[in-house]
Amino acid sequence: MFDIRNKVVLITGGSIGIGAKVIEFLLDENVKHVANLDIAEDKGIALQNQLNKKYGANKVKFIKGDVTNQDDLYGAYQTTIKDHGYIDIVINNAGIMNDAKDKYKKEIEINVTALVSSTLKARDLMRKDEGGKGGVVMNMSSIAALHQDPLLPIYFGTKSAVLQFSNCIGLPEYYDRTGVRVLVICFGATDTSLLTKEKLGNFDKVIEKKMLDNISNHRLQKAESAARGVVDAIKQGESGSTWLSIADKPVKDVTSTIKKAYGILSELVYE
Repeated sequence: MFDIRNKVVLITGGSIGIGAKVIEFLLDENVKHVANLDIAEDKGIALQNQLNKKYGANKVKFIKGDVTNQDDLYGAYQTTIKDHGYIDIVINNAGIMNDAKDKYKKEIEINVTALVSSTLKARDLMRKDEGGKGGVVMNMSSIAALHQDPLLPIYFGTKSAVLQFSNCIGLPEYYDRTGVRVLVICFGATDTSLLTKEKLGNFDKVIEKKMLDNISNHRLQKAESAARGVVDAIKQGESGSTWLSIADKPVKDVTSTIKKAYGILSELVYE
């Protein structure tokens, strides 16, 4: 069991929704500090002030920035290391769910490119074979990576990429040298602002009209349940493992099922 007490954490997109609840749960478990990189300045500052009042001065620091801007992303790392000397845990939480023609490139940049860049940056700073202390990277995927559906093809593709990337970079060939655990969690439908008409979109207007109805067929779990799953998986998970948080159930290690599925697919490669 990984002890998260007194750890320094960097999270992206932590001002609202699952991310905000993750920060609160981390503070409940006595982490040393949480830095939150987000574009939502008003909400981020309000959360920072609220939690610092509750848990103590300088427990949370809001850093305004866009994860798709490399200077902003790497600047958040530099600020946190300047303040505390190191980072123990990185949670790549920022994401959007919008396949509209004017949004999908940003979706890919946030959900995949920024997440990959952040994971590699965290790995470089934490790795034991180059003087670091080791650490943990938690990446956010979705049940969208686990099944096929016409609803949001681009979003599904981004979350599939997150799953595969995190599984592969978490393998022993990387972990044994670096001491950096990389985990991934797949959320079921969760009651956050992502699942609202204002934030959803599709390049196909026929599908777009059906999206809210289709989503309403899923049982929405509470953001608190998803956040609790993130913290519990960080404490329990091995590098390269996959976790499932769905329907307000306790988070579940589904690594064996994922490996079995890829094993079946691999048979096609090696026939």
